[in-house]
Amino acid sequence: MLQLVYPSDTAPMMGEPVSAARRRAAGKKYEEFPIVDTSGLVIGRATREFCHTSGLKPLHPVVHMHIIDRFSRVYLQRRSDTKDYCPGCWDSAVGGHVTYGESLEEALVRESSEEIGFKDFNPRHLLTYIFENDAQRELVTVFATISSKDPVPDNDEVQDGRFWTDEEIMKAMGTGVFTPDFEEEYVEIRKSLFALL
Repeated sequence: MLQLVYPSDTAPMMGEPVSAARRRAAGKKYEEFPIVDTSGLVIGRATREFCHTSGLKPLHPVVHMHIIDRFSRVYLQRRSDTKDYCPGCWDSAVGGHVTYGESLEEALVRESSEEIGFKDFNPRHLLTYIFENDAQRELVTVFATISSKDPVPDNDEVQDGRFWTDEEIMKAMGTGVFTPDFEEEYVEIRKSLFALL
């Protein structure tokens, strides 16, 4: 599995430097992401804004997790209507950016807790790939876990969630119900996901 390798000193900032006053004003909303090469070597850091709107599309890591239960159902989250990317669409159970300084596993635990109140799980690595759209380029590491617990959406980033059968998912593919990256990813991991059972 891919691991992020941070430099011994703080990596250089890409884009305009951010003042301490601006960081304080942004509070919890201020985020810096590691900028990586395809091997996971951290070569810089940048704000969320720079990663998504600069047009340079620096490669930055994200984590996704799929939850499957013993009845072969897959838990999906419905993204908040306030999201910039694919508001209101259904997506993997957990998805989020790695904050500068975090490992992939730390980011996965944090995002799982924040988005769906999900803790105490045993993640298994399924896949790492590059996802690119018009705005950004992400190094996506995909995990999965088996659980029949009902996650609890945070009602901020995630507005709903439920378990879907594979048949329901496949029938809704290409209809605009899901995010485009979920659709691509699900096709790639589908066999590996069900092989966990």
